[in-house]
Amino acid sequence: MNEPQAPLPLPASGARERFAHIDTWVFDLDNTLYPQTADLWPKIDMRITLFMMRLFGLDALSLRALQKHYYERYGTTLRGLMTEHGVDAETYLSYVHDIDRSSLDPDHSLARAIAALPGRKLILTNGSRHHAIETAKQLEIDHLFEDIFDIIAADFIAKPDEGAYARFFDKLKIEPKRAAIFEDIVRNLVVPHRRGMTTVLVLPPHDEGPEREAWEIADGSEPHVDFATDDLVGFLENLIGD
Repeated sequence: MNEPQAPLPLPASGARERFAHIDTWVFDLDNTLYPQTADLWPKIDMRITLFMMRLFGLDALSLRALQKHYYERYGTTLRGLMTEHGVDAETYLSYVHDIDRSSLDPDHSLARAIAALPGRKLILTNGSRHHAIETAKQLEIDHLFEDIFDIIAADFIAKPDEGAYARFFDKLKIEPKRAAIFEDIVRNLVVPHRRGMTTVLVLPPHDEGPEREAWEIADGSEPHVDFATDDLVGFLENLIGD
């Protein structure tokens, strides 16, 4: 078993200059705005499997590989099910996001840190707007965001597809070079980095995050990652400074 890694260092005060021009702050939702040690994503992941069990009449073990195949190929399992099986998106989203969020505690430190950021704050998620709103409410940060751009707004084109970001930039009038993005899936930062966004990979603390596929595992050294942190609140507080 690998030894737990030490927490990543927070950005030095000089790194604040890299964010001085930022006026738009973009956050992924799942495993980014809430801790990767939380149980929300495992609950959603299991609901996806249950949905597929009802759809195909197969056992969970048989369907997990197909579920992950669609996720890797299409960015979301939903897109794979829509493309290859004609699944109704609203039915799917309503089912998989019907979870208990009460285990997620309000995060007042995160709320203060986000509130202190200058400019627009947005959520960009491959999930649904309803899920983002309910989760942000549970964290008590919902009032801080100007808008939520979800999979429906993206015409069901999911991150990391370039089309998802193009729709996001166009519909919300975003200048990528003046925006920063915080995201837990490393491949979802490739297009933002290419378009000029300042990219921050949010990693789990001490390797305690959710189960990851091999292609999802990253350490922040990737060329399209400008910064990496396993402490989102500390990172934001450090950027704001005194």
